[in-house]
Amino acid sequence: MSDTSTTPTTPTTPTTPTTPTLDENSIIAERRAKLAAIRTQGVAFPNDFRPQHKAAQLQLQYGAFEREALEAVAMNVVVAGRMMLKRVMGKASFATIQDASGPKADGRIQLYITSELAGADAHDAFKHYDLGDILGAEGTLFMTKTGELSVKVTKLRLLTKSLRPLPDKFHGLADQETKYRQRYVDLIMSEDTRRTFKARTATLSSIRRFMEKNDFLEVETPMLHAIPGGAAAKPFITHHNALDMQMFLRIAPELYLKRLVVGGFERVFEVNRNFRNEGVSPRHNPEFTMMEFYAAYTDYQWLMDFTEAVIRQAAIDAHGTASLTYQGRELDLSKPFHRLTIIGAINKYAPHYTNEQLHDAVFLKAELAKFGVKPHVISGLGALQLALFEETAEAQLWEPTYIVDYPVEVSPLARASDSVPGITERFELFIVGREIANGFSELNDAEDQAARFQAQVAAKDAGDEEAMYYDADYIRALEYGMPPAGGCGIGIDRLIMLITDSPNIRDVILFPHLRRED
Repeated sequence: MSDTSTTPTTPTTPTTPTTPTLDENSIIAERRAKLAAIRTQGVAFPNDFRPQHKAAQLQLQYGAFEREALEAVAMNVVVAGRMMLKRVMGKASFATIQDASGPKADGRIQLYITSELAGADAHDAFKHYDLGDILGAEGTLFMTKTGELSVKVTKLRLLTKSLRPLPDKFHGLADQETKYRQRYVDLIMSEDTRRTFKARTATLSSIRRFMEKNDFLEVETPMLHAIPGGAAAKPFITHHNALDMQMFLRIAPELYLKRLVVGGFERVFEVNRNFRNEGVSPRHNPEFTMMEFYAAYTDYQWLMDFTEAVIRQAAIDAHGTASLTYQGRELDLSKPFHRLTIIGAINKYAPHYTNEQLHDAVFLKAELAKFGVKPHVISGLGALQLALFEETAEAQLWEPTYIVDYPVEVSPLARASDSVPGITERFELFIVGREIANGFSELNDAEDQAARFQAQVAAKDAGDEEAMYYDADYIRALEYGMPPAGGCGIGIDRLIMLITDSPNIRDVILFPHLRRED
């Protein structure tokens, strides 16, 4: 090892261009010329280099070592990553490469390159490398005088030539739409973005573990449906050429999952995409992820307790605690979730309405008109009350709150209450003013379900594009007998928004839908 008195120090100034900034096309042309020269020397994109160490693990294991102690270890490492910083300093050069091992620990490590150790040819070639290039390096770990874990490089290779320049490292991708459209660049430049999507994976892993621990079987059901069902939504329509029939991208897996309950799978769940041909907003994406689950011999009261436990555990596993901060405001998922009826929520958050007004359909229609809401002509009292709740109370439900006892007319798949006419055993969970989950005791009476479907068909004929179709095969399945059951769907994207403190659903979807660039 080199004498510690000559141990190099970390560059203290950031990488800056030595020439005036060129336009992007000129930079790309220059890099293509470099690649052309590399091609003449042999394989331009080799695939025989195998890194053996990750930057984050090296930082965790050796980052706190004293220089002398690390020198005594003489740890030889083989690393690879994208070059994010570069500085040529006469006889020595520095580079910082980034791999995928962060962000819980630093996913970057510094390379120290000299002609003496790496060879004059390798050092000279390095001087022509560009930020964004992917490098492979082998050498010995050491600590600089400023305390930065680094690699004294003995072997260095260019593995991938980057043809496009990275954004300015201090600002990354400034334009939000570009971040969504070029997520690959956003991931390179932003540790926050990488952290968000690692939290997404951790959330999904937590949910799967929780479900399996509670004896749920993960299944897969069709994404293409002959009849769209399981939710009130407008579907995407496509055509199956071989069968010469119209088909729909699924809006929900519900009716297929309940067919499995009929078949004897008493606890099932599915994590997958749904598609709804509706608007795009900070909380809506036409393609989104849901986790739906069904459990025989349970009801909506059991479901609320279970759903609460699923969400709380996911937050703990992905974030480290159930106590979050969302957009600067505290959000505590560790406390028992609140429960309110639709009328109870209106009374709490819009107390100026009288009980008489809330049960007067004429008044409710007039009041909704003030909010610009025009209910369907066949909307009953329950639907009008729900519409007023959505306008006056929903956005104020910051703390986790179950809204319960939805009217039958807006809950065509939910079991009706045995004690309160016109009400179903249904809930929706709201957190920070957004719906996160929807569940209910399942309707397993085939004749009642058939009548509900007929009512939905009448609503569709009256102009309600989101009303459900009549699904004769599902009715046939129920006629074989489905045990009493409860089912719930949790919006994964919105849950991850909470866990990662993301204001827009596009922030938690790797490739959200956008308008065409042209």
